[in-house]
Parts: sequence; structure tokens; C-alpha cells
Amino acid sequence: MVKQHSKPPPFPTKEEILAFIGDKPGEIGTREIARAFHLKNDRRAELKRVLRELADEDRVETKRKKLHHPGALPSVTLADITGRDTDGELIATPTEWDEDAHGPVPNIRILTPRKPRPGEVAGVGDRALLRVEETGEDGVRYSGRVIKIIDKAKVRALGIFRALPGGGGRLLPVDKKQLGKELSIAPGATKDAQDGDLVAVSVAPHSRLGLAAARVEERLGSIKSERAVSIIAIHAHDIPHVFPVAVEAEAHAARPADLSNREDWRKIALVTIDPVDAKDHDDAVHAAPDPDPDNPGGHIVTVAIADVAHYVRPGSALDREAQKRGNSVYFPDRVVPMLPERISNDLCSLRTGENRAALAVQMIIGRDGRKRSHTFHRVLMRSAAKLNYVQAQAAIGGRTDEVTETLVDNVLKPLYAAYETLKKARDSRGPLDLDLPERKILLKADGTVDRVITPERLESHRLIEEFMILANVAAAETLEAARTPLIYRVHDEPSLEKVEALRQFMATLHISVPKGGAMRAEQFNRILTQVKGQDVEKLVNEVVLRSQSQAEYAAENYGHFGLNLRRYAHFTSPIRRYADLIVHRGLVRAQKFGADGLPESQDVAALTEISAQISASERRAMKAERETNDRLIAHHLADRIGATFEGRISGVTRAGLFVKLDDTGADGFIPARTIGNEYFRYEEAMHAMVGNRSGETHRLGDHVTVKLVEAAPVAGALRFELLSEGRVMTGAQRRPSDRPGGARPESRREKPFRGKKPYRGKRHR
Repeated sequence: MVKQHSKPPPFPTKEEILAFIGDKPGEIGTREIARAFHLKNDRRAELKRVLRELADEDRVETKRKKLHHPGALPSVTLADITGRDTDGELIATPTEWDEDAHGPVPNIRILTPRKPRPGEVAGVGDRALLRVEETGEDGVRYSGRVIKIIDKAKVRALGIFRALPGGGGRLLPVDKKQLGKELSIAPGATKDAQDGDLVAVSVAPHSRLGLAAARVEERLGSIKSERAVSIIAIHAHDIPHVFPVAVEAEAHAARPADLSNREDWRKIALVTIDPVDAKDHDDAVHAAPDPDPDNPGGHIVTVAIADVAHYVRPGSALDREAQKRGNSVYFPDRVVPMLPERISNDLCSLRTGENRAALAVQMIIGRDGRKRSHTFHRVLMRSAAKLNYVQAQAAIGGRTDEVTETLVDNVLKPLYAAYETLKKARDSRGPLDLDLPERKILLKADGTVDRVITPERLESHRLIEEFMILANVAAAETLEAARTPLIYRVHDEPSLEKVEALRQFMATLHISVPKGGAMRAEQFNRILTQVKGQDVEKLVNEVVLRSQSQAEYAAENYGHFGLNLRRYAHFTSPIRRYADLIVHRGLVRAQKFGADGLPESQDVAALTEISAQISASERRAMKAERETNDRLIAHHLADRIGATFEGRISGVTRAGLFVKLDDTGADGFIPARTIGNEYFRYEEAMHAMVGNRSGETHRLGDHVTVKLVEAAPVAGALRFELLSEGRVMTGAQRRPSDRPGGARPESRREKPFRGKKPYRGKRHR
């Protein structure tokens, strides 16, 4: 009897696929669609082709390797509660939303539980983590339930108190957006604040006439003090900086670990290599040739990380405070640590010659630079030496000192030999290779700026970075294999909108970018290689950076685009990042190293919430660090009004040009109304301002000469006047003006200088 083959189901139409995606809350993947329509083998390849077409048509959007309708919110969203509707229900909007790509910001109606738990009661002005779903209603597309309140509404403003002769005073805001909006403080509402004090005030409701009234609630110190600038950032962003008594008590009660349930690695010559001014040392490295005859030319690479999980137990006061802080925050004059000094600078700092608990990974590397295998160990180690990057590089180059002269042959040369091998695999992998050196501010003893430097990028930096990346990958692989939940470090691929914008911009430089949707890291690298050494090199690096998504933490894995890695987790800095502590606990649980591992209660759902919270903490820290640098530089330049500087255009908007100075890296603004003697229009695709009559063009990355005309040190804002002329475009390049004669429109009014800065990405891997 001949067996009858069942006829495969018909292939779904695009409309059927779109309807399926729309019916499912949140985001779904290709696998779910294929399963729903019974598509197998070669038909899945056809499905992927159709989905690419839908993405190119902007009918679906890809994020985190998942599909959803363009502009749809993820199921867990960080949002700001902005007000109430006519029924009194709270309304929120997503904290991050791209209006250019997705249209108007959607509203989320907050559903109030009948018996709310602590942390679920939200109010206007709060920032909260929400679980959202589409409702399909007109006006309010989403409903959401509060998972956790991240930040309570600010009931105060910060500023500098300026005393008036007859009593009372004025408040000068420290927020750039509030420049020019002073507050009035009555004589009985000063709380004995002195002229020049940084104060927190409560703001009273006011009418449109006169200045708003405020009352001093707290004196935070004199603006003339050495550390005033970082104090402003700490209070402006509500960064927790004082440890509760219970947290300090737990830290001081902690005792050094011993050999119980640990391997004794104290004879392995592990060394720390850090910046010269590092205060804590939480990672150590070692390398040796692999004696295995089956791995000729291979190496054994070891990375040992301070065992923070041993001291910071789940649910403890230390743990709760660390999660609240999310990460350490670094300012030029101080560090706001995630953990008390007893933990970060003592018990978990891998000091030379002292026994320290560590979680270590030993990796077998082939001669091609690829990792063959790895194992994790819970150990007691003893650092053989504390080195800095410059010191290690000098020693390997033949310039040794008292510390390194005995380490060159048996420690440093094996490390560099292993790194040379690892570079082969790195070059083959092809991570995104942006060249954007970061500046460092050096302070004088009084807390003012001494100078700004760009530290040289040494091979010792790259060595440690490559070792840490390798260890982070090993951690993610181990936890995935054990099916243990973890927090990934993820970096999404650039959106199709940003890729298209990049393609249009590169065309203005006569550089072609292939069409066809998404781009791979290697394609970006080809562009960067093509402009190496040219005048437009910095410009192209900046534009490529701006086309990238922002790295974040997530409990689901969608890979790391910038590093070109399928799976990646932060494992190497648990002293300063809560995500790394979660990964350490996961490894303790997966490897059965002890009872202090990841609790069973912290499943994927719980880690999703933590991921959103610590991603927000990271962005908060980045903004606070950036604003502090701006204020320090503005103070440094405040007495140089009228001086001229060389710089580059670092941002272009309709409002004007942003310029970064060459010598200090200071950022300042040139209002569009002050450029030339004609109307300059904003050309988004070109990242340029173009004169309507002359075609004179000022473009992102152009070298310019500017004069400093205004400085607002407390807000960190600078205003420049443009002295140099732009390039003149040819007739073929100029777009016909929609304003006859290029006349300046009457609606362009002079506005107060607010010093607002464009978004600046940062390479946080």
C-alpha cells in the first residue's frame, strides 16, 4: 500500500503574518511564527525572507531578535508618570522613545491593584517599571501595572543661593534647562543659607506674574568647596551616596574568607594590571603555554575576580543597597561606590601578598586564538604584584623597575604571548572598531581643573580588555549550559532607520553603503578603514557611533552587536556593577560552589525587572559623570571670555551647532541665529547647517574657530561665536530653498541660552 503524504499547509500571506504579530502581546520571534503556521525546513527560509521584506517596508520592527509592529512597547517598560486622565487614572509615557522613528509618544494607563503592595503605589512625577500590554483603545494604546517604583517624584529643586541686601535671596538653578528662571526666597525661608551655598528648595505654586517662590529645605555646602561640583550631580540625580547604618554594620562585621570549600591557588602568579590611580583591584590575570601536546602553540589563560558574592548575600542589607545603587559612579574628585569601602577597598581588593577569595575561570586557548574549553573555580589566591598599564607596557618594552624586573620572563611575556594569539580570533571575529579616545580631567589640590589629557591607548589596555571579554563570554556560556538565569550585557543592532540615515550621509562623502536592510559590524569596519587617515576620519567615527544602539542589561539574550558576540555577560567587576554580582551568584549556583548562589526566586521575570532598573542606574551615572565634567570645564574657562579656541562641530540641530574644543574637550553651543548674515537651514541627512543664499555649509566634524562669549559654570554651559567660514557647496549639491531669497523667517525669535546638549553615546561594553 502506497503511503499518502499529507499536503503542506499553504504559506501565510503578509497580512496573515502581520495579524498574528498584532494579536500577540509584546514581542515574538521567527520560531513562534513558524510554529503557528506549521512551517518547516526550507519554508522557514522563505519566512525569513518575507519578514525581511516587511521590515524594509516598515511594517514590522526587529529588536532583540524579536518582531513586533513598529513603535510597540516591550512587555516590561521603564516609564515616567506624567499626569491623570479625566477619570483620575494615572497616565505614563515611556522614558525612552524615538518620535522621529515611531511618531508621537504613546500613553500608558496605570491600573491600580485592589490591594497594592509596598512599592506599587505610584504618583505623578514618579519613574516606575511597568508591565504593559496593548489595549487597542483610542487615545490610550497601553495599560500597565506597576512592578516597582524606581524614582519618586522630585519635590525640590537645586541651585545656588544668592543673598539680597534686605534679607532673603534668589536661587540660581543648576539645571541647564532652567537657566534664566530664578526663584525668589523670602527672608524667613532661607534656613540661614549663606551667599554661594548649594541648597535644595521646595517650590511653591505661583501665578504667571513675578518670580516663583521657594523655601530652602537643606543646605548642601558651599559652591566654593573643593568637591561642590560632584555634590551638585549627586543631588541633582538623586544618587544614593550615604550608606545606611545597617549596611555599614554588615560590611564591618564581614571577615576574610579562608580555604573552606575553596581551591588553594596562592602559588599561582596572578597579577593585577589597572590604571595608575585605581583604588580597588578586583581582577587578576595569568597566562602560561599549554603543555598539552594536542594543543601546540596554545595557552592557558586564567582570570580571577574578587568573590563579592561571598560577602554580599542575597536579601541582605548590603545586597539591597547594592541593587538600589546599581553601579559605582566615578567623578574626577571622588567615587560614589556601590559597596562600602570595607568590601570594595579591603576584603575584595586583590592586594599584593594578601589572601583573597576569588571566582576564577581557566581557559584553554588554541594557536588560532579561539577558546577550546574553560572551567570555573572558587579559590583562595594571593596577588603576586600590583601593576599599572604604563608600568606593564614599559616592562615588556625593556624598561623595567624594581617591581617588574623579576616578572618579565615568567609573568609578563606569557601574558603578552597569549594576547598575541587571542588577537587572531579577535580580528577574525571583527568587532566594531571605533576610534574615539576619551579625555580625562586632572584636578589640582583645590579641586579645580589642572589640565585635560587624552591617555594613550596601550597594548596593556587591550590585553586586559581581551582577557575580560573572554572571561565574560565563558560566564555566559556556562550559565546557559546549566540553564541558570542570568543578566546578559546586550547591544542591539542599529535600527533600519539609523542605517538608512547613515547611508544617506555617507553618500554626501561619496562613500557608498550597500543597500539591503541591516548592517553587520564588519560592514561598519570597512567604512572606518576606508576613511582612516583622512580629514573626515573623526567625522565618520562620530556618525557611525550615533547610528548605534545603546548597550544595556537584559534577562533575555539578543547578542552583543558591537563586540560581534552571540552571548555576553558582565562577570569581571562585581565590586562596581550589580549585574556582575548576579552572574557570580549564578555561577555559584550552577557549579554548586556553596549556599550563597542565586536564589531560586530570582527567575527570568525577576531578573528582567532588575535588568531594567540597573540599566536606568547606568544611564543616570553616565549623565551625572558627563554633567560634572561639563561644570568643571566651564569653571576652568569662565575667566577666558573673549578668548578664541579651535574645535570641531560635534552636533548639529535646528537650534544651532554644538562644538567640542580641541584642547580641553569642552562642549559649547552656537545658536543658529548667530551664524553668518543669512538664514541657515538644518539639513538632517547631511548633519549640516546650510546658508540659503550662499550655500555656505557647517557640517558635523568640521574644524572651526570660535570665540567664548558666555559661560554658566554652575550649569556647565558655554556659548560660542563662530569665527571661521564654512565650506561652499556646489550648485548641484544645494537644495532649492523653500524660502524665497533665503530670507530669515519672522518666526525665528531670539531665545535664552539653555545650553542643551545632544545625545552623546559612550562605549560601555
